[in-house]
Amino acid sequence: MSAKDPSQSIMRRKPIDDIEAESKNSGLFKSLGLWQLTAIGVGGIIGVGIFSLAGLVAAGSQGTPGAGPAVLISFLIAGLASAAAALSYAEFAGMIPRAGSAYTYGYVALGEVIGWFIGWDLLLEYIAIVAVVAIGISGYFDAFLSGVGIHMPTWMTSTADEGKGGIVNIPAIAVCLLVTWILARGTKAFGRFELVAVAIKVLLILFIIGLGVFYIDANNYNPFMPSGFGPVLAGAATVFFAVFGYDAMSTAAEEAKDGKKHMPKAIILSLIIAMLLYVAATLVLTGMQNWKEIDPTAGFASAFTSVGLPVIATIISVFAVLSILTVMLTFLLGVTRVWFSMSRDGLLPGWFAKTDRNGTPQRVTWIAGVASALLAGVFPIKAVADLTNIGILAAFVVVCLSVIIFRYKRPDAPRTFRLPLMPLVPAFGMLASGFLMLQLHWETWLRFGGWLIIGLIIYFVYGRRHSLMNPNSPRHAEKPAAKAPGSE
Repeated sequence: MSAKDPSQSIMRRKPIDDIEAESKNSGLFKSLGLWQLTAIGVGGIIGVGIFSLAGLVAAGSQGTPGAGPAVLISFLIAGLASAAAALSYAEFAGMIPRAGSAYTYGYVALGEVIGWFIGWDLLLEYIAIVAVVAIGISGYFDAFLSGVGIHMPTWMTSTADEGKGGIVNIPAIAVCLLVTWILARGTKAFGRFELVAVAIKVLLILFIIGLGVFYIDANNYNPFMPSGFGPVLAGAATVFFAVFGYDAMSTAAEEAKDGKKHMPKAIILSLIIAMLLYVAATLVLTGMQNWKEIDPTAGFASAFTSVGLPVIATIISVFAVLSILTVMLTFLLGVTRVWFSMSRDGLLPGWFAKTDRNGTPQRVTWIAGVASALLAGVFPIKAVADLTNIGILAAFVVVCLSVIIFRYKRPDAPRTFRLPLMPLVPAFGMLASGFLMLQLHWETWLRFGGWLIIGLIIYFVYGRRHSLMNPNSPRHAEKPAAKAPGSE
C-alpha cells in the first residue's frame, strides 16, 4: 500500500504476528504473576469509588441531585456495562499480551487512526484519573487531620471552583508526585507494594462493612430513590471509572510472566472481587447516614462520625489514603505504558520510549506524574471524574467493536479465552457504554472533543508520517527506541 494515500495509511492495521517479536525486545521486565496482576486490577478498581464517589453520587453536588441509597443501582448499572467490556478485554489480553491495551487492540483490529484516537484519548483519561483520585485522597487527609485537631488553611486544600475559598489543592499535588516516585522505582518493586497495599485495602473494606452493618438504620433507605431514576443513571456514568481498573492493568501485559494465560483470569477476578465489595459497602454507607448528610469527599469518615465513632472515622481516613494510592499507581502505570507503546510504534517521538536499567520508561512516568499533579491542584473532583469517564467509555466502545470484528476476520488467531455469547455480549457493552456517555454534561463532551481535535492534528502532522507501519518512515533509519534492560 502506498504511504502517500491517506485513505490507506490511516486505516493500516498492525499485524498481530509482529507483536510477540516486539514484546521480547521491549526493554520491559517480565516480573508480574497472576496474583500480582489481580492485585493491580483490584487496586485500580477499588478505591475512590468507595471512599469518595459513592458519597458524591449519593449526596449529590451543586446542580446535581443525589441518587440517595439508589447509588447501589448506579454501581450495578456501571458494573454490568463494565463486565461486558471486561470480557472483551479478556479475549484480547489473552491473544495480544502487549503494552498499550485498548490502543493496541484498536490498532490491530480497526486500523491506525482508530488506534491513535483511543491511545490519545487514554493519555488524557488516565492522567485525569490519577488527578481525581488524588483529590479524593486530599479529602480524606483533611478529614484525618481535623480528627486529630489540626486544621489546614482552606486556600491550600481545595480549588477555586469548589466555592470554599480555596486556591490550590496542595495535598493532591503532593500525593501525585509521591506515587510517581514509587512507580519510577521499577515494576518489580511496584508489584510488591501493590500486592501488600491491596491486601490492606480489602481488609479495611471488610472491617468497614463488618462494623458498619451494626449501625445501619433502615429508615435511611426510605426513600430509596429520592430524586428519581435520572440521577441514578447520571450517577452510573460518574462512578463508571470506579469499575474499570482492569483496563489499566491490561497495559502491563508485557510485564507479566505469562500474559496470555494470566491476563484474562486477572481481569475477570479483579472485577468480581470489586463488585462484591462495592455492593456491600454502598449498602452500609447509605444505611448508616442519611444520604443528604453524607460528605461527598469523605463518605465513610462522615458516616462513622455520625454514629458517634470519630476514632474509627480517623482510622478509616488514614487507611483510605493508603488504599486509594493503589488506584493512582495502577492508572499511572497505564498511562506510561500506553505512551510508551505509542512512541515505540512511531506515532509519538521515540524519545519517550527510552527505558532505564530497571526496565522503566522514566521520562513518560515523570511527565505524566507532573501533569496529573497540575490537574489535581486546580480542578474540582466532579469535572475531572466526568472527563475520565467519557474517555474510558469511548475506549470500551472501541474494544467491544474490535473484538467482534477480529473474531470474524481472524478466527484462526490463537485465543486463551473466548468471551461467551458472541456478538451479544460485546454489542451490549457498546450500547451500554454509549448510553452512559450520553448521560454526561455537554461541557464534558466539549473538553473531550477539543482534546481529540488536538490529537488528530498531531497524528496528521507527525504520527502518520513517522509510524513504523509507514515504509517511508524516518524511524526505520533510527535505532530501536527501547533499549534492553541493563543497557544504560
